[in-house]
Amino acid sequence: TLCKTLFHPDFWFVCPVSSQAEGFKEQGNVFYSKKDYSEAFNYYTKAIDACPKNASYYGNRAATLMMLCRFREALEDSQQAVRLDDCFMKGHLREGKCHLSLGNAMAASRCFQKVLELDPRSGDAQQENKNATALLEFEQMADFSFKKRDFRKVVYCMDRALALASACHRFKILKAECLALLGRYPEAQSVASDILRMDSTNADALYVRGLCLYYEDCIDKAVQFFFQALRMAPDHEKARLACRNAKALKAKKEEGNHAFKNNNYEAAYQLYTEALAIDPNNIKTNAKLYCNRATAGAKLKKLNQAIEDCTSAIKLDDTYIKAYLRRAQCYMDTEQYEEAVRDYEKVYQTEKTSEHKHLLKTAQLELKKSKRKDYYKVLGVGKNATEDEIKKAYRKRALMHHPDRHSAATPEVQKEEEKKFKEVGEAFTVLSDPKKKVRYDNGHDLDDDGCFDGGDFDANNIFRAFFGGHGGGFTFDSSQGIFFFSFHCRHPLVY
Repeated sequence: TLCKTLFHPDFWFVCPVSSQAEGFKEQGNVFYSKKDYSEAFNYYTKAIDACPKNASYYGNRAATLMMLCRFREALEDSQQAVRLDDCFMKGHLREGKCHLSLGNAMAASRCFQKVLELDPRSGDAQQENKNATALLEFEQMADFSFKKRDFRKVVYCMDRALALASACHRFKILKAECLALLGRYPEAQSVASDILRMDSTNADALYVRGLCLYYEDCIDKAVQFFFQALRMAPDHEKARLACRNAKALKAKKEEGNHAFKNNNYEAAYQLYTEALAIDPNNIKTNAKLYCNRATAGAKLKKLNQAIEDCTSAIKLDDTYIKAYLRRAQCYMDTEQYEEAVRDYEKVYQTEKTSEHKHLLKTAQLELKKSKRKDYYKVLGVGKNATEDEIKKAYRKRALMHHPDRHSAATPEVQKEEEKKFKEVGEAFTVLSDPKKKVRYDNGHDLDDDGCFDGGDFDANNIFRAFFGGHGGGFTFDSSQGIFFFSFHCRHPLVY
């Protein structure tokens, strides 16, 4: 029997090769202990080539590949190891760890359960099984949160999941997509770019890269990435939808701009409105669309709507200087000077240009002027009224509010009309005097240089001086609604 064994053909083939394979394995072990995993990999590969039916060689090479973070290759070696020896516990444990690192929690759990069947006291298998359960919970929580559009919660879940499954591209892509949806574009781009460096054909990463560009209003570049994603995966629904939205948004915005340039403000306003309905998630582009619609609205004298649009733009992008400037101008046009000053201050703090400084000072001046009596409003004339228009306005208002006209009214009405009569006189005194008018228009205090002293003001003196009275009588016929002012002359004057 011994002779037959010694001279059996397989004996002389197996023994020398096994000895050589063991030598390669031992050398691999030495390099592994030195953490020279590349050399260890080479020697374990030589051992496998010399003896391809040995489960431990595949198990050792799998361990080395795991240290090199080459988990997919390590998974293949682990699976081959347990195919050769189903009782190889380290093989099952390594296969489970690879599944876990790649984000497949259920497959990992099956492997750890197999180890626990072989050795119920295995601490490693028990701990790893708990990790697999936690990973599955984070994944389910993230899916639920994504459907609820709670993207911050998804990022939180993916951060914890990636601590357990560091090589899972699927989790990285989901995190990157949510970062993009949250406006954290540099972080999202970094994650997508890392994946593309390892796999330039990854359709999901190409989609996320395009999504970041799309949300940063770089629509042409975004469309290129969406096209690449669709070439890699023609059924990629998210890339298809994003590409369609990007093209539609660009076209509608350009139509609106063209209409505005042609002074067709109604059409521009409508086109910007239609563009805003395309994708509510595109924050930067929508901020610009709101501001564009505000500009068209201001041209159409829809000043309150324009202010609302600017506010919407600022809510989307609080660094959008153009929206602050547009809103401030609308505030100026509607005489809301305090709000205008606040916006111009924000602009000047951000960009300290001479133009912005001038705008701020102008708003501050108008605010100061608004806090005093508006003599133009008192007389009911515009700020560009002529001397004759001011005189006519005074004549009309003075007669309207003269105390004698309201002598039969209640004491409260008499007091109010007397106050208005005095204000009309003040207004005429200032606006009919070129020097005082210039100072008033420039926002200077009229008390300076003795130009105006309200304490010594007598409205009746102004009235008599204007109408040329010299002790005449002033009566009002309530039955006819006619005002009479008589002087020392033959005929009374009728107004």
